[in-house]
Amino acid sequence: MFKRFIINPPVFFGAVAVIGLFLAVGVVLPDRAGEVFKDLQAAILSGFGWLYLLAVGIFLATVLLLCLGRYGRLKLGPDESTPDFKFTSWIAMLFAAGMGIGLMFYAVGEPMTHFMAPPTVEPRSIAAMREAMAVTFFHWGIHAWAIYAVVGLSLAYFGYRYNLPLTIRSGLYPLLKERINGPIGHAVDIFAIVGTIFGIATSLGVGVSQINAGLNYLLGIPIGPEVQIPLIAVIMAMAMVSVITGLDKGVRILSEINLVVAILLMIYVLVVGPTALLFRDFVQNLGLYLDTLLLRTFNIYAYEPTPWIDAWTLFYWAWWISWSPFVGMFIARISRGRTVREFVTAVLFIPAGFTFFWMTVFGNTAMFVDTGVAAGALGTAVANDVSVGLFKFFEYLPLSALTSALAIVLVGIFFITSADSGSLVVDSIAAGGETETTIGQRVFWCILQAVVAGSLLLAGGLGALQSATIASALPFALVMLALVWSLLTGMRADLAQQQAHIASPHTPVAQPAAGLTWQQRLALILHSPTEAEVDGFIATQVRPALQEVARELNARGRPSQVIEDGGGIAMRSPAEGVRDFIYGVSRSAQPMATLSPLDTGKPEYRYEARTYFSSGGRGYDIMGMSRDQIISDVLVQFERYLVLVQSPATQLVQGAPEHEPDPPPPRAGEAL
Repeated sequence: MFKRFIINPPVFFGAVAVIGLFLAVGVVLPDRAGEVFKDLQAAILSGFGWLYLLAVGIFLATVLLLCLGRYGRLKLGPDESTPDFKFTSWIAMLFAAGMGIGLMFYAVGEPMTHFMAPPTVEPRSIAAMREAMAVTFFHWGIHAWAIYAVVGLSLAYFGYRYNLPLTIRSGLYPLLKERINGPIGHAVDIFAIVGTIFGIATSLGVGVSQINAGLNYLLGIPIGPEVQIPLIAVIMAMAMVSVITGLDKGVRILSEINLVVAILLMIYVLVVGPTALLFRDFVQNLGLYLDTLLLRTFNIYAYEPTPWIDAWTLFYWAWWISWSPFVGMFIARISRGRTVREFVTAVLFIPAGFTFFWMTVFGNTAMFVDTGVAAGALGTAVANDVSVGLFKFFEYLPLSALTSALAIVLVGIFFITSADSGSLVVDSIAAGGETETTIGQRVFWCILQAVVAGSLLLAGGLGALQSATIASALPFALVMLALVWSLLTGMRADLAQQQAHIASPHTPVAQPAAGLTWQQRLALILHSPTEAEVDGFIATQVRPALQEVARELNARGRPSQVIEDGGGIAMRSPAEGVRDFIYGVSRSAQPMATLSPLDTGKPEYRYEARTYFSSGGRGYDIMGMSRDQIISDVLVQFERYLVLVQSPATQLVQGAPEHEPDPPPPRAGEAL
């Protein structure tokens, strides 16, 4: 029997319809599709290019403010939450989800292209070398990762701290409140899916073009759609295997393999290339990048218009924006328990730092070769076809056949990683934030990515893919600006409430298991409640207590309701202009101590009836309380809430919906 599909129909069918309209152009107008897409790209960039540039500048400024300021200590989850992944695995997944295929395609191609045709200086000069590397760093640096960080931070913050679904619409909760569940929220998620599909399709088109070029170099296989389309089918079939295995088993392992193989290839080029010169170039490149960072951030060449800005910077910004729902969702899913400062620092600087060194090793070595032994031949080859640049570059290094074969494998792994993780993310958005969906759904999105990439390659090559990406990114750029405002609003309210609590010495504080005798507390300590016992306690003691308080509040003119959610229950009392009052109790599991290292692979859990509140503050176990004691505890928390919200600083935004406490840590081998 097949498991029923889990989808949000307006989002799922709306996104498929919009994607179908783009693909219909290639079917209805096969001879003119490339021209249609090119005209669309030109119209968008001429009318809204300034918006892309300004928006990315705002994104970078925002995440730096959050990292360096007082918001940095807020957690992506409850105050007591801990990270789900070890740091090294987390970093590997961040890197592999970001720009894998692009790093391989443009490592030699972009620096050499700017060296041959720089935007402002004389081609093939020393000044062209400097500008080529400064521009390449700019395109692949912290601006790109700031775009990803905005989406990832918004999703993780409101998803894990406010218990909202992991969908793009959730990031707009402080601005839209419950309207995120209506047409506006559906439209936001549709924009996210469409942008993601075309962004990934562009990367897949780039990747398959490079694989085709590598096979042509090694085996003489012709370059063209007749080879690229079957390549997409074969590699996407491999990606489906990874999709079926799940996030932890598939994406994590492939991400770590990616990183290891990429580092080995980079070290090889570093060792056989001009090693000492490359370290000097790296330092110089960083200086050039930092020196021109502010100007390039806002330089749209308004007084000396040039098609270069459209073909490079604005295309990159649109590409990164279209990728941001995918990468942002992915890094949000793996970043629960991190602080805002830790998240921004890692996302913004660690992958960018690796990318800078990668581009220096390949880009500067390529220019060194071209001005030396290649005598301009490498630059000419790149100018004719960027996709062959890496393989032509390897011709001038030892073991060229081996390194070219390794590069093809690496691009293939990046291809699979992008496809499988992209399918998981898009599927989650289309399913309303659900992460446990059917295999058929994930495979559907994997196939759709292949269909989009293949169709647009046939319709107009990489140019058609780039045009579709730029068009799909425009509405989502506006959504991201709204996410920035919403994120600042929510964080400001949370921080103000924390500070009001610290500044109020008379704020009542409930104690875990308050009201129990010491004999009862000792009995609870010695007894580890089962899952069924906790559920029974919530049903027989907590629910009646919360219902009693809610009835009394309603009778006194304070609207309140009791809401059940899975293994938990909560009383919610909405309020205008300030955070709602939430008192919830949910079944949670805490790992029990093990006496042997052999036991750590199969941990046992102690189940608790743990409280949670609208502020994301630390909860506590109330297992064993009587109904009257629970009512007393609710009143203590309600009094504490009234004291805090009376402070003008905390009256910034209506509170979030029910917050779910920590789930049990994943068991060994389980997916995220």
